[in-house]
Amino acid sequence: MLWLLIFMPVALVLDALPGAPAPLVFFSAALAIVPIASLIVAGTEHLATYTGPTLGGLLNATFGNLPELIISIAALRAGLTAMVRASIVGALLANLLLGLGLTFLLGGLRRHSQEFNPVGARAYGSMMFLAAISMAVPSAFHRFFSAGAGIAHGSGLDTSVAIVLLITYGLYLLYQLRTHKESFAAAEGSEEASEEGPAWGLPRAVGTLVLASGAAAWMSEVLVGSAEKTGEALGMSPTFIGLVILAGVGGAAEIGSAVAMGRRNKMDLAIGIVLGSCIQISLFVAPVLVLLGGLISPQPFTLSFGQSEIGFLFLTVILGTMVVGEGRSNWFKGVQLLAAYAILAAVCYLVPAVAAP
Repeated sequence: MLWLLIFMPVALVLDALPGAPAPLVFFSAALAIVPIASLIVAGTEHLATYTGPTLGGLLNATFGNLPELIISIAALRAGLTAMVRASIVGALLANLLLGLGLTFLLGGLRRHSQEFNPVGARAYGSMMFLAAISMAVPSAFHRFFSAGAGIAHGSGLDTSVAIVLLITYGLYLLYQLRTHKESFAAAEGSEEASEEGPAWGLPRAVGTLVLASGAAAWMSEVLVGSAEKTGEALGMSPTFIGLVILAGVGGAAEIGSAVAMGRRNKMDLAIGIVLGSCIQISLFVAPVLVLLGGLISPQPFTLSFGQSEIGFLFLTVILGTMVVGEGRSNWFKGVQLLAAYAILAAVCYLVPAVAAP
């Protein structure tokens, strides 16, 4: 897929040309992210041979979520707060339904079933419920107090929630990497040898991750610049663009990584990438955007998600937690997750007002 890197200069040239069609710019940047994501896949897999699956999954989630953070910061500068909120929820849906579904489906086609550590999977699930609650409570508050003094109190609530989530995320890392790392250890017999030949050296693996993540962030900036006009040209609402398109493209790196690990039966690493990315988005990226919103955006960024967005999120977290709870997957579980994602995406596209705050 590396030949698709030709779309990177194409996207940059089109973006610089006045009057270039926005959809061409948008989809050129999207195609350029595909090989960049494959480089992140390769770098993460080889780095995981030095760090183990737990830290490897965390590193991949960190590098993979960089495009989401860049997309959101660029959109906040433009005042597109509704699109940012939609992209946050969309990133969680893309990882839990699309990413996990593709991982289970493509990995399960080659094996009767695949096993992974259920204790770690349930720990990820409980953190996801915390993330959903942290979004639902401020959203309900903003909806109840829509004007007057409620605005000031709502801003204070958002800031307080953001600080609590960042502290919780730090303690989660301590729990995962230090005090209870055995809970996230790979299940016995769940991995097979890599078919990619000898492992890369540590400098090459780290350098590939850093450079590829920077390139993905660069292309994400181009995506944001052409997103609105692309939506207008193709009849897509800003919510659909944020919830489905930007979230899917921004999450291409970690989804591609998880699918590659699932196909090689490295399920603990795959689960760590997908669910770790969700936790990082909700407990780190979203709080950081709240704290930065007042500094870089024309209006503060609040955790005021729409009712349908919160409903989609809770349904997704419940389904995802049920699917991974037993520590065993197969291809049909992947089909179930993909079907749920297709239904939610169709609703957002055909009835865009449903997803609006």
